[in-house]
Formats: sequence, structure tokens, C-alpha cells
Amino acid sequence: MAMTVAASSSVAVMIPRVTSVSASFSAVPYLPPLPPRSFGRSSFTVPPKLVSGNGSQKGELMKMRASSSDETSTSIDTNELFTDLKEKWDGLENKSTVIIYGGGAIVAVWLSSIVVGAINSVPLLPKVMELVGLGYTGWFVYRYLLFKSSRKELAEDIDSLKKKIAGTE
Repeated sequence: MAMTVAASSSVAVMIPRVTSVSASFSAVPYLPPLPPRSFGRSSFTVPPKLVSGNGSQKGELMKMRASSSDETSTSIDTNELFTDLKEKWDGLENKSTVIIYGGGAIVAVWLSSIVVGAINSVPLLPKVMELVGLGYTGWFVYRYLLFKSSRKELAEDIDSLKKKIAGTE
């Protein structure tokens, strides 16, 4: 009986596999691989119509504007930032309250991350939440952004909320 089991198992192993037949046509044409792109400054080229005639002045002006905006956006004085933060921290009366609120905010973000992860693991619930979000977004656009009078109302509501938070109201 052991021989018959071995013989039948060897038959199952020796069944030839059907090799895939490659077709000579394809619905998608063959595209050769693209050369790698370089996004450094050396790859920037000015279009020919900017270089010819008056265009060279425009090209130089564009280069000057780009270089001046790069210089202003990257020059942040960290010492000034730290001194401003230190002055504001020293000006606070209730430092313990700020620390408690900051810690509470961190704990709230952590807990909400856990809740969102649990909701996301339920099979159908993430899609329902997306539909609710899309519905609310559509309602908000219709209610506050579509008409000029409602945009003014939204701006007034935001200003009053800013005043309540700042304590000037």
C-alpha cells in the first residue's frame, strides 16, 4: 500500500506545467525607458523667445527676481526666533497652565489617532466616513462659499471668533 501512495504522489508531481504563450501583439505599445531627469539649476533652460531681442532683458529680470526671492526666503535668524520665544515665555504669568494645555493637546491628538485607526480597521466604515466628509464639504461650499453675501457672513464669523479667542471682545 505504501508503494501505491508513493506512485500516485509521483504522478501528481510529474504533471507537466503549461507554459504561458506570449502573443506577438499587445494593446499597449512598447515605450522605451525615459532617461533620468535632473532637477538641479544646470538643467534650467530659458525658452528661445525670451533670449532673442528684448527677451534677453526679460530673462535677466526673471533671474534677478528668482535670486532675490531665494535669498529672502532662506535667511531666517534662529537666534532672533529663540530670543522672541524666550521673551514670550518669560512674559507668561501662568506657565503651569500653558504646560497643562500643551500636554492635554498632545494627549488629545494621540487619542484621536487611536480612534481613527480603530475606525479605519472596520471594513465598510472608512468609505461611509468619506461619503460623510464629501457631503459636509459640499454643504459648506453651498452654504458659505457659493454666494457673495454668505462669504461676507463667513468672514464676519471668523473675525468674531478671532476676537473671542484673543479676548478683545
